[in-house]
Amino acid sequence: MTTSRTRSLGRNIAGALLVLGASVSALAQAQPQPQVVAAGLEHPWAVAFLPEQRFLVTERPGRLRVIEADGRLGEPVAGVPAVAAGGQGGLLDVATDSEFARNRTLYLCFSEPDVAGRANGTALARARLSDDLRRLEGVQVIFRQQPKVASRNHFGCRIVEGRDGTLFLTLGDRFSRKEDAQTLDNHLGKVVRVAKDGSVPKDNPFVGRAGALPEIWSYGHRNSQGATLGPDGRLWMHEHGPQGGDEINRPQPGRNHGWPIITYGENYGGGAIGEGITAKAGMEQPLKYWVPSIAPSGMAFLTSDRYGPAWKGNLFVGSLKFGYLDRIELAGDKVTAEHKLLEAGRERIRDVRQGPDGLLYVLTDAQDGKLIRLVPR
Repeated sequence: MTTSRTRSLGRNIAGALLVLGASVSALAQAQPQPQVVAAGLEHPWAVAFLPEQRFLVTERPGRLRVIEADGRLGEPVAGVPAVAAGGQGGLLDVATDSEFARNRTLYLCFSEPDVAGRANGTALARARLSDDLRRLEGVQVIFRQQPKVASRNHFGCRIVEGRDGTLFLTLGDRFSRKEDAQTLDNHLGKVVRVAKDGSVPKDNPFVGRAGALPEIWSYGHRNSQGATLGPDGRLWMHEHGPQGGDEINRPQPGRNHGWPIITYGENYGGGAIGEGITAKAGMEQPLKYWVPSIAPSGMAFLTSDRYGPAWKGNLFVGSLKFGYLDRIELAGDKVTAEHKLLEAGRERIRDVRQGPDGLLYVLTDAQDGKLIRLVPR
């Protein structure tokens, strides 16, 4: 027999399901629409923004291109430094100066070959983009990772300008030299901080310390292909783990992030790395780690309200391995939720940036790579 209490319970459950269904539907409708701005890019690595709705994109083989507002690709910009293209190396990050409208200065990060062409290292150059957008002028390498290594892997190479005008640069451990990430007499597996002319800021943490390179900001890193300033002006980064153990970190001056002594990953094919532990006194813990690895690349905070209040302040990270954009909710330094975007395309996401219009832009890493704008529905 059906009682009034049973009927009431049934109505309540049905109502709850309707509300849940409406919420899920609203969430689905809230996902932005991907809109291809430009295609035909060969393994694009980074995007920066120019006036008049133009874009500046690096292609890993060594080309820098201007993309017009209507998506047309310009001819390669002349004057780009020679790069060691191959493996993970080539022309990598690009960033425009905070005073670009006045000085037209930009910064390029790339894998620089040695004279003999047998070794290479991450380098940072500054240049002026000509008024006609066709060439780089006054190109000057302002930082070189030391030592150069015979490797095609782990260049790091993300550039972030701090609010004080100094430049942060992420540097990989070059894969074959991971133990050097724990010593301060080299630049492998480090974040460095330099002034815009390449000089060392006097307040860097290792200035004046014997046996330590003064450019070093933090150490014990593996290979960071994503870095950005948080809304509060602090530096955030993520880095590739080995097999598992990709990390989000907030590097602070002089801190040791533990690689390769501690890690949440393991050797390719299995087996412990370092001491086979995940924590040790004097070494920083990641704010977030992924097991299995997502192969993160690109990183940006959304500061605009173009996608509604729920997205403002979220962190966005691209996944090369699984081909999605990770929208990460935070409460302070704690990750509270993750949402996978752009899953349908399953394209390797190499970079993500917020544009001057407050919208998110991503680059896909492919022979026919794309610049995509995420348009709110």
